[in-house]
Amino acid sequence: MSAAVTLEDLVRSYALRAVKADKEGKKDEAIYYYKKAIEGLGQLITLYPDSPFRQAYEQMINEYKARIDALQRLVPANDDSEQGANVEDFIVKEKPKITFNDIVGLEEAKEALREAIVYPSKRPDLFPLGWPRGILLYGPPGNGKTMLAAAVANEIDSVFMQVDAASIMSKWLGEAEKNVAKVFKLARETSKKENKPVIIFIDEIDALLGTFSTENGGEVRVRNQFLKEMDGLQDKSENFRVYVIGATNKPWRLDEPFLRRFQKRIYIPLPDERMRVVLLKAYTQRIPLDQSVDLVELAKRLDGYSASDIKDVVQAAYMRVIKEMFRNGSDKPRNLTMEDFLEVLKARKPSSSPELIKAYQAWSEKYGAL
Repeated sequence: MSAAVTLEDLVRSYALRAVKADKEGKKDEAIYYYKKAIEGLGQLITLYPDSPFRQAYEQMINEYKARIDALQRLVPANDDSEQGANVEDFIVKEKPKITFNDIVGLEEAKEALREAIVYPSKRPDLFPLGWPRGILLYGPPGNGKTMLAAAVANEIDSVFMQVDAASIMSKWLGEAEKNVAKVFKLARETSKKENKPVIIFIDEIDALLGTFSTENGGEVRVRNQFLKEMDGLQDKSENFRVYVIGATNKPWRLDEPFLRRFQKRIYIPLPDERMRVVLLKAYTQRIPLDQSVDLVELAKRLDGYSASDIKDVVQAAYMRVIKEMFRNGSDKPRNLTMEDFLEVLKARKPSSSPELIKAYQAWSEKYGAL
């Protein structure tokens, strides 16, 4: 039932985001996440019709639908003050100060990004046939997709536009396709004005371009607009230095017309054993370690953990030491031991299941494109 647990966690996250937006008066955003929660609950019922929680799922669906109806009656149909996004807000004024050298491992992904973006940006005259304008980073969460996008932006000194797909879809209900057009228009104008490359980074791109059983006409129009804009970047009559990097944990939600626009499709996998050792060394470099700590052995036990998971394990293990220091009234923490790590691992499991990793690998074999 690990897949069911994963889906339940996803539904829970959507519901929490919906309730939070609802309380903050962000009606359109709340509606969007209530719909996502309903979709997930519907999938649970379909996949597990005999689940003892089916009645609870159905009750939650009805409650969320009722709340959506109530919110829709409160949303003004035409409010000129709220129409359209202030797309200039998407430009990140201070890019994260990170380069490829700061990212542990992922050498294959870094080289693919150099080929697709760095080299053409520095010497476009060497690419008479053009170069990729769309790059898809996919894989389990917590392994550096966002960091890679920020790093490549710094490598070429580009303008970095970070777009939250969920905001595009929900914050300006009924205006989403126009906002997609505005984002691309701003990117082209900025590239010409500043004579710099522009990277549009779209996190959770499946929320913008994925296909869903509950979608409406507006979502279809958004996808069509995005296809049109992506095709426009390849226009030979214009020398746009605009790139789109999409990141997703659910690549299977993207259909083939969109995949064709992402000429580079790069799998960002879980760290292997060698990289887990490197990550452990990096995360523990400022923590006093007991002689009992064997990072190589610990790395073996962390098979299946993401880079983010490994950082969380180190933090949780060190927190045991900190709590003990405060409880004992000590002045400084003792050294972190191997036993601390092993106790944490008893309760803290990987965020991605083996079944999910197999799904990524299968999708990569079919659609991967370095």
